[in-house]
Amino acid sequence: MNISIFGLGYVGCVSLGCLAQNGHTVIGVDVNQNKVDLINRGKPTIIEKDIDKIIAEQHQKGSIMATTVAAEAVEKTDISIIAVGTPSTPQGHLNLKYIFNVAENIGKAMRHKDGMHIVALRSTVLPGTCDQVATIIADASGKKRNEGFAIVDNPEFLREGSAVQDYFNPPLTLIGSDNNAAAEKVAKLYKALPGELIITDLKVAEIMKYVNNTFHALKISFANEVGNVCSELGIDSHEVMDIFCKDKQLNISNYYFKPGFAYGGSCLPKDLNGFQTLAHDLYVKTPVVDGIGLTNEIQIDRAVKIIQQFPNKKLGFLGLSFKAGTDDLRNSPAVRVVEALLGKGADISIYDKNINLTMLTGTNKDYIDSRIPHLSKLLVADIKQLVMESDVLIVNTNEAEFKSILENVNDDKTIIDFVRINDDLLEQSNYIGINWGTTNIDSNNYVSSEDTVLN
Repeated sequence: MNISIFGLGYVGCVSLGCLAQNGHTVIGVDVNQNKVDLINRGKPTIIEKDIDKIIAEQHQKGSIMATTVAAEAVEKTDISIIAVGTPSTPQGHLNLKYIFNVAENIGKAMRHKDGMHIVALRSTVLPGTCDQVATIIADASGKKRNEGFAIVDNPEFLREGSAVQDYFNPPLTLIGSDNNAAAEKVAKLYKALPGELIITDLKVAEIMKYVNNTFHALKISFANEVGNVCSELGIDSHEVMDIFCKDKQLNISNYYFKPGFAYGGSCLPKDLNGFQTLAHDLYVKTPVVDGIGLTNEIQIDRAVKIIQQFPNKKLGFLGLSFKAGTDDLRNSPAVRVVEALLGKGADISIYDKNINLTMLTGTNKDYIDSRIPHLSKLLVADIKQLVMESDVLIVNTNEAEFKSILENVNDDKTIIDFVRINDDLLEQSNYIGINWGTTNIDSNNYVSSEDTVLN
């Protein structure tokens, strides 16, 4: 089929390449000329395992292209996928202006197009958003819903760092629509993929991402609370949680049940906040959900306090993004820790190959320059130099290169591990885990969330 994808960020870029890999012809649309140019040169807009090879291969075959002109993309395609961002407002609601702008542009482009055009939302949206999008398209196009166009919600469940693998190996594919023919046509895009294909109501599909990500956020904070208690008692928290995860019958995934550092990224904080706001607007009390963010703040406080046990030492951070295999700095807890330590006068260097690479290609440069320019000055390109010059090494992401280099670190350097990168290090006297082993921090001396130095 001929498909257009609006938005060339993580979801859009991965979908562009993977749909083309499955035999479709795909046009990417974005207002950012740099992203469009990257695709048209056969390069991805993100750092993500395998996507560079896929984009290069499909570009060479002529299966993908990109443009800034919405009308060109809509005219040449049967299905338009919306994959633009839905950031949170200061009040916790979603900022839907990007989706609504795209919807209006698609609607205008449809005015003189014959036949049924399908618009599928991959962006994470609250229930009722698809109906709003349909109204905007109807007003802009002059066409009636389910006559000249149809709306489908097709939420993605991709994890940054393993998005390509997740795309081709989904546990399920979810499609919501009030138009069965449109739902079936979108379903054909995924016929080559394993996993159950579920066609459901629009609002059911819209809310599922929030339910999933709220539960994932809960699992991380729950495990960290268990891990912190176990650490103070001298109990191996990973052994505790490994036993806990042996119960697979109640839909528990052991991917998130690993005590460690705070969660971050673009999905969990935003979707948790969105779900909390939804419950608040409905006057439904959710005390467990409301407490998840506080636990995450405590985990960030805990990381700062562990590091502050080593004053006047040169600190070397291994990784700055919110997880391994990605360059994403949005809501990265490591950024929060570094900024708090800089405020206390710490001497810090940072190594992250993915961020260094995107600063060169430009895909992440705008964010760094506008939001955290002071941190870019701390980035170093040589990991061996960072290790040699640092007194304390803080492991923030679980990268293979970190594991190998830490095996040969001298005993005079302290290793503080947020990710439990290698169990062989646990017995070393110079090793500290964030909530396994002995940290010697005063658990009763945490500042409150209102007074924390990190706010």
